[in-house]
Amino acid sequence: MQTKFRSFMAQALDEARAAGARGEVPVGAVVVLGDTVVARAGNRTRELNDPTAHAEVLAIRAACAAAGSERLPGHDLYVTLEPCPMCAAALSSTRIARLYYGAADPKSGGVAQGPRIFSHPQCHHVPEVYDGIAASDAETLLKAFFADRR
Repeated sequence: MQTKFRSFMAQALDEARAAGARGEVPVGAVVVLGDTVVARAGNRTRELNDPTAHAEVLAIRAACAAAGSERLPGHDLYVTLEPCPMCAAALSSTRIARLYYGAADPKSGGVAQGPRIFSHPQCHHVPEVYDGIAASDAETLLKAFFADRR
């Protein structure tokens, strides 16, 4: 029996909008198990004075705490922007099953751009990767955010 795909990118975009409203770069992430959102977060690097407080890392931390494990097999991550190298490495370490992301990040991406973390032989786990999910919505948020600051 084939199940119908359900995207959770709308929830990730909500987290991105909330991050932008806090003055953070508008990136949002949601961790899902089956049809249940188990964690969600937006960037908080400025608020927490923490360069690792990317949306993906915060959502992974919350999901791991909820699961009581450092690994998240069977979980999916939806994020509005292509993960950076740090976040891609974290996704590999947590054994996320699938990564869905919106906008590509030619400047700082680590999945399809730049170092392409998942293609390295040292990468012990490679999730299924699906890009371009609601990419135009994510790009619009990011462009508006940076246009307001220039």
